[in-house]
Amino acid sequence: MSPTGDLAARLPLIDVVVVAAGSSRRMAGQDKLEARVGHRSLLSWSIASFADLAEVDRIVVVTAPDRAERLRLAGWLPDRVSAVVPGGARRQESVAAAIRHLGAEDGPGRDRSGRVVLVHDGARPVVTRELIRRVAAAAEAHGAAIPVVPIAETVKQIRGAFVEATVDRAALALAQTPQGLRRSLLEEAYRRFPAEGPETWTDEAALLEACTIPVHAVAGDPGNIKVTVPADLARVRAVLTGPEAPRIGLGQDSHPFGPSQPLVLGGVVLPGAPRLLGHSDGDVALHAIADALLGAAALGDLGRMFPADARTPRGVGSDELLRGVVDRLAAEGLRAVSVDLTIVGARPRFGARLDEMRSAIEALLGLRPGHVNVKASSGNLTGPEGAGRAISARAVAVVEPIR
Repeated sequence: MSPTGDLAARLPLIDVVVVAAGSSRRMAGQDKLEARVGHRSLLSWSIASFADLAEVDRIVVVTAPDRAERLRLAGWLPDRVSAVVPGGARRQESVAAAIRHLGAEDGPGRDRSGRVVLVHDGARPVVTRELIRRVAAAAEAHGAAIPVVPIAETVKQIRGAFVEATVDRAALALAQTPQGLRRSLLEEAYRRFPAEGPETWTDEAALLEACTIPVHAVAGDPGNIKVTVPADLARVRAVLTGPEAPRIGLGQDSHPFGPSQPLVLGGVVLPGAPRLLGHSDGDVALHAIADALLGAAALGDLGRMFPADARTPRGVGSDELLRGVVDRLAAEGLRAVSVDLTIVGARPRFGARLDEMRSAIEALLGLRPGHVNVKASSGNLTGPEGAGRAISARAVAVVEPIR
């Protein structure tokens, strides 16, 4: 890796391709690019990292075909975004689509193929101006450049369940984005290895390597986080919006008794008592907890997440609904910290089962003992609860970022 000196101060215009066509497979069901980080989406932060740089001329965002039109209409796109184009099944196909679009934008008599293009992951929202300019300057000087960071841990080669060898990490590094290339070099590489061909390239540098085109390495940035799992999202939020205080939510629910049995309450089955009436199993305690968690995370309520219609199976267990809420929080980079639950009802007598309920709730939320409190209010009640016609529950929940 070599320094770029004062080249960054003399950079000509560059173009940027932001790759936002991934599937977010490891994000617990959430589209990471649309995850909220402060007042805007993660993808918005990534694009904004380039939009206010004087040397950036055009930004092309390449995204999944089913998201392209919605993104084109997004009011937050900066003026320097010249196009949103649909990508392909693989990264190389997505980047090739963006490169073709840049060529088409040139038009007759205006060839900008010698210009440096920076290709950046849409899931890297904390890239710095210094790193962007360092890569662009090196690509301007050498034709192609990527940022890399050294590997701090010892590297092992594994075969099956056994260590086969220790790998010398001195000559190894982790690649980041943006990766900078003269567009003409990338276009030549696609002529030799078409993007739709059988070979798969994990990044642009790998494609150039296959073409024996030299790729210059510059110092990367350990803080240039790529969001891959929910914990990464929490790290990004801490960087971009500052440390986040624990959030508190309130939830409550009430159901009348129905004609069937048994009663399910606090994740525990109480035989001999009538079941609470509802689209699910009627467990008001778990419903109140779910609403409290969603409220703390500003994610709406249980009814919106699991509507009482054909989209939610009739009779579904409330434990399953609560697990869905926990997964939804995890996709946002959040987790439950503690719960205080009060169950209100004159019948049946369930005071002896409170410890069992507490343990069941701790297991559902993945909490250690002592982080859930369950109490009952069963005397001197008024209304349907006092008349023995219903049970209600109130819960206070605390959530915090996954660390």
